[in-house]
Amino acid sequence: MRNEMPPDLTIVVPAYNEAARVGNTIVTILEYLNQKNRSSELIVVDDGSNDDTAGIAESAMASCGAVATRVIRYEQNRGKGFAVRTGLLAAAAEVALFSDADLSTPITETPKLVEPIMSGRADLTFGSRALDRSLIGVHQPWRREQAGRVFNLLVRLATGLPFWDTQCGFKAFRLAACRPILEAARIEGFAFDVELLYLAHRAGLRIREIPVRWNHAEGSKVSFFRDSLRMLREVVTLRASS
Repeated sequence: MRNEMPPDLTIVVPAYNEAARVGNTIVTILEYLNQKNRSSELIVVDDGSNDDTAGIAESAMASCGAVATRVIRYEQNRGKGFAVRTGLLAAAAEVALFSDADLSTPITETPKLVEPIMSGRADLTFGSRALDRSLIGVHQPWRREQAGRVFNLLVRLATGLPFWDTQCGFKAFRLAACRPILEAARIEGFAFDVELLYLAHRAGLRIREIPVRWNHAEGSKVSFFRDSLRMLREVVTLRASS
């Protein structure tokens, strides 16, 4: 479904082999968006899944109400960073937010990130688990949570970024300001968040880290050891190449 006027907000959901939960995720997002008065758009980016993620997403979008919906799919798995950038660059709205498919950050937290942008106070906002840990309902396993803290400390040391949680999958963008950094970004894997924040920080964009509610959801696509090491290599390379 398409609205004649551009929507006020686009929500992008990157999805790789998410057939088990993408349907419920879409229904939850659509219910939330249809309760709001502003026009909106939902884009699911199927990152080369080898299950029926795209088909289930399209079926779940059949009852979309007033929300414009579409699924973007390509055959080769490129990585979460590529999927997020693909969705954001395809957004019809001036303000776009991406959310992980597991909705670890409830979609009802959207106003916390979107309102500062729509009111002209920020260009890029992102959810943080580190600023107020009392908002975490279900924690990650202890080892993974501690590894995340160490990773974010290393990110601060390697990049000079003044943020405490770069990896929360809940970020919003004023596309007029952020489109150049989305087009310039090159990291396709899980460290793409760091690259986007690094490029935005260097460009002098107004960035806000905002505490959000968050709950650990099983089924993470991140391998504890392999992807953590890869992310660290990508962060080091990012600083070295700047």
